[in-house]
Formats: sequence, structure tokens, C-alpha cells
Amino acid sequence: MTPSASTATSHANGDGWFALDAAASEPVPLYDVAAIRRIENAAFTQLPAFTLMSRAGAAAARWLACHAPAGPLLFLAGPGNNGGDALVAATQLHSAGRAVQVWLTADPQHLPADAATAWQQAHAAGVPVSVVAGIAASHDADWPAGTAALVDGLLGIGLNRPADGTMAWWIGQINRSALPVFALDIPSGLFADTGAGAPAVRAQRTLTFIAAKPGLLTLDGRDCAGEVDIAPIGLDYPPDETPHCLVNGPALFSTALPRRHHASNKGTHGSLALIGGNLGMTGAPLLGARAAQFLGAGKVHIGFLAQPAPLFDPLHPELMLHAVDALALAAMSALVIGPGMGTDANAHKQFARLLQAAPLPLVLDADALNLLAADPALAGALAASGAACVITPHPLEAARLMGVPVAEVQRDRPAAAAALAAQWQAVVVLKGSGTVIAAPDGSPCTLNPSGNAALASAGTGDVLAGMLGALLAQGMAPLAAARAAVWIHGRAADALVAQGTGPAGVTASELYAPARTIFNQLLAGARA
Repeated sequence: MTPSASTATSHANGDGWFALDAAASEPVPLYDVAAIRRIENAAFTQLPAFTLMSRAGAAAARWLACHAPAGPLLFLAGPGNNGGDALVAATQLHSAGRAVQVWLTADPQHLPADAATAWQQAHAAGVPVSVVAGIAASHDADWPAGTAALVDGLLGIGLNRPADGTMAWWIGQINRSALPVFALDIPSGLFADTGAGAPAVRAQRTLTFIAAKPGLLTLDGRDCAGEVDIAPIGLDYPPDETPHCLVNGPALFSTALPRRHHASNKGTHGSLALIGGNLGMTGAPLLGARAAQFLGAGKVHIGFLAQPAPLFDPLHPELMLHAVDALALAAMSALVIGPGMGTDANAHKQFARLLQAAPLPLVLDADALNLLAADPALAGALAASGAACVITPHPLEAARLMGVPVAEVQRDRPAAAAALAAQWQAVVVLKGSGTVIAAPDGSPCTLNPSGNAALASAGTGDVLAGMLGALLAQGMAPLAAARAAVWIHGRAADALVAQGTGPAGVTASELYAPARTIFNQLLAGARA
């Protein structure tokens, strides 16, 4: 990395920042705190003191001038360099004629050197500043009349334990204020590496410095960060560091999508079988099978455990329905095992039989994962099969597979997904807000930015499993298929909400049509 202003990234606009755009033509890297600190330390050795803070504050001032609503801004500055960034931004906006106030929630005599410089400059410029370090936490904050928005500069990326005491009180006050909130670098209280945020500021928009951090996109991060913009503050972008994670998007999978040719037929696009549907749960594989059709699988079968098996699907009679024992496995290109399968003796028997068949690409979902977690013999059979495999656990299923509490999985989702991928030698799709996709080769995890609360509905996981199976059946490699399916699944939910359907009340089957549209846009090379 060369930390000179002259080599600042061409990604940034004239104001010094750019939006985090997962649909961009290049993958968006995410860096953990350790990498960001190495980048900062390298810059500190080559640049005069206060340079990075000055650049960060200047970028923040221009960003706020662009995005914050008209009217007075109240900056909440904390005890560290994040507070210094806020002070610089407030000073620049004040000098430009914008009405601002700064509340410093710390003793100005104990600020770090650069933040102390920012404090002195704010005083010299006549910025209205108040020290509120000793405010009584038993009272609610009395926001200045007419305040249009709050700017969060309380805590930066160095947080290593949940915010508590006075800082937790401030976070609660901000979140209860009903004012729009703009966060500098990261919403205060949010862990930059993991997205854990209890408590954490919930911002409308975040300007993150140098590069984006994983915690902005997973667990609590998406609720806390809002829209994310990146300000490289005059340093090379992307940084010369190995990313901790990547943001999922078409740049990571578009070249691997199964292209369509005129001289193709239904056999060209693969045969997929979904196995599951035990008594009372036959809808689960039906949801997945219908989704697989909409994502291009040439032929889709269902092997039902429930007997008698349904004779046909009246909504989609193109699907081929069988009793699981009657399914011709040798004719299949890929299998999805688990939706509605149950965990009874018959489910166990059928799963063991399937793992002993010819090694087909597999998606293991739902009860298949619960069976694996409960029986080491099944785990051994999966390893012995040599099948290319994608597993799609939600956090509880992941915890069972790892033999740890759910809280341990959620404490560091990228680390949990990577550990699962290594343990099971499979591509892992750890579902949740900011779904994590990990490969067994130890390459950086992928965090998915698409999707919304519409996906918090029964059956959407079955739909995802079917989409993933369809892409495997069409010849995509497991990692690319997982990235593509998760992206398309989330974008389908985004499309529904954008047109006014949801997020409340969206049903899993409503995802099919927008997913098909997005898939075909991707095949055509259009921005999806």
C-alpha cells in the first residue's frame, strides 16, 4: 500500500467516497480490524500526524452535506479517534455555514493526540461544543430543538466488549430519538469483525473509512449500518491486504452460470431430485422442486418418504413425483436431501442408502443436517462418498453440527462457517441476516448482502435449497452455485419488497417468479 493522496482510489467520487455496491463488476473486499490497523500503521509512518483524521473528517463532512437532511446536525463525539473524526467533520461543516453542534461524551483532557487536535480546531473555529461526559444516565437526553439528524462518532472499530455503562446509555438514547442517524466508520457498539451489536446504534447510513468491515453485513450489522458507503481517505483501494471476507455478488459467480444454447434440450440442463416430504411435510420438497424449475433445471423429480406419495402437483404438473424407493438415482445430475424429511427410522435408512449410491453433487438441508449431527456413522458415510456437497444450516442446525451452543455460532458467524466447511469438507451456507458462504479450502468467506425480512417466513429455506440444487444439476461447481443461489434468493425478496409486496406476509412460493427474472438477467449479462 502506498499511503499518498495522489494514489487515492479511482473508485471514489469527487467527494471522496463511493457506495458499497455488491452488484459491481469487481468483488468488494471486507477487512477485519487487524488488517485495518496494519494499513493505518503503515500510513502513520509515512504521513504527518493528523493527516488520516483530517481526511476522514473532510470526507464525512462532504458525505453528510450530501445525505443528511436539511437543518442543524448534532454530532456525538466519543473518547477516541472516532470522536475526533466527528469533530473534524463538524468543524468543516460549520466553516461552510451549516448549523452544527458537538456533544463530547468524554473528558477533553484525556483525548488521544489526533482527537485532541480536532477538539482544539473545533474550539478555534467557533463550533458550538459541549462536554456532556458527566450527564446523569437516569434522565433522557434533551436533544437541541430543531435537530435534523444525529451523527454517531461515539465508538469506532476498536470495540472489544459490549458497550456498557454511560456509552450503552448513549446508544439507547440515540436509538430512541426517532431522529435519522448517520454513523462514522461503524455504528457505535457494533463489532467490526462479527456484526455482534448488543447494544449498538441503528443508523440510516454509515460511512466507513479505508475499506468496509465484515460486521457491517452480517448478524446485527445490516440493521445497524443501513446503507454503507466507503471512504478510502486517500489510501490505495482496495488495500494491499488479504481480505477477511468478500461481499457476495455477480462478480463472484456470473462467469460460472449455466449458459443457454439454441441446440439444447431438457436433458442438457440436468435432472434434479429432491428427497424428503415425510408424513405431514410434503409441502417442503414441493416448494424446493418448484423453485428448481424456475431456476432452469431441465427435469425435476421428488422422492417422497410419505406413503402414499402424492400422484402429481396440480400447480406444476411438470414435476415428476415418486415414492423415494422408486426414484432412479442413476438418472439424476444432483440431489437435494432433507426438506421435510423428518428424523425417524425411515428417514435415517433412506439417507444412509442415498449416501451409498453413486456420488452425485448434494445439497443437504434441514433434517438431513439434523440426522448428520446425531449419527457419526452418517457423517462417516458422507465423507466416504466423496460427493461434492453444499450444506445449508440455519444457526441452530450449525450449532448441532459443531456440537456448540447457538450463541457460539452467532458470536462469529464467518468463523463458524469456515469451521463447518473444514469439518465437513463441504461448501457451507450459514443462513441468517448476511448469510455466510464458506468453502473447505480456507479461502475468504463470502457475506451475502441481498435479501430482507421477507425471507423470515416458512418455506424460504426449502426454496433456497431447490434453487441451489437446480444450479448444481446444471453443472455449476458447489461454491459458485451456492453464491449464485443465495444472491438470487435474496434479490428476489428485494424485488418483491421494492414493488410493494412485503416484507410482512411474503410467502415462499412468491419468490419463484422474481428469481427467474433475476436469473435470466444474469444470464443475459444485465445488472440484476
